[in-house]
Amino acid sequence: MFTGIVEELGWLRRRQGNRFVFEARTVLEDLKIGDSISHNGCCLTVVQIGLSDADEPLTYEVDVVAESLARTNLGDLRPGDPVNLERPVRLVDRLGGHLVQGHVDGVGTITRPSPDLEVTAPAGVLRYVVEKGSIAVDGCSLTVVSVSDNAFSVAVIPHTAAVTTLGRRRQGDRVNLEADVVAKYVERLLPPLQGS
Repeated sequence: MFTGIVEELGWLRRRQGNRFVFEARTVLEDLKIGDSISHNGCCLTVVQIGLSDADEPLTYEVDVVAESLARTNLGDLRPGDPVNLERPVRLVDRLGGHLVQGHVDGVGTITRPSPDLEVTAPAGVLRYVVEKGSIAVDGCSLTVVSVSDNAFSVAVIPHTAAVTTLGRRRQGDRVNLEADVVAKYVERLLPPLQGS
């Protein structure tokens, strides 16, 4: 479980098939093989940790399965591309964003870049998007400003634009989307109650 508050901007160092090697600093603190990290909102498991010349961890590796490549924008990444990174929330942490699972629901396309970011989204994601609700865009917890038939908009503050990929995204770029899990559970629970 994550909060959607990105901890740092990491970089894809290289890709060998489905093995991705990322460069980072903050998320490497106390990192162990088997730990989870959110990459542009997609939860991936660390399978290898690399060391620099000073024996300080600088890279880590994850395997990205075909399902994740098909459902996210991770397959678009090229060496040198930035990636939003976040470690899982701990029970003692503040929940600064909203509950984010790291399970991407779909990929949207930017139609207007930040600060007034607008994203077209699949109908299966938009059904859970409401004005003033929460959505994760490339793993960033954001508040929805407006919703139309095929898109939604969010306001990206200068700080978020500076420390995440959202300030670098342009019209036509693909972004990972995760709707608020609470909306999904409400939808699932309502039909039995409506029949009563």
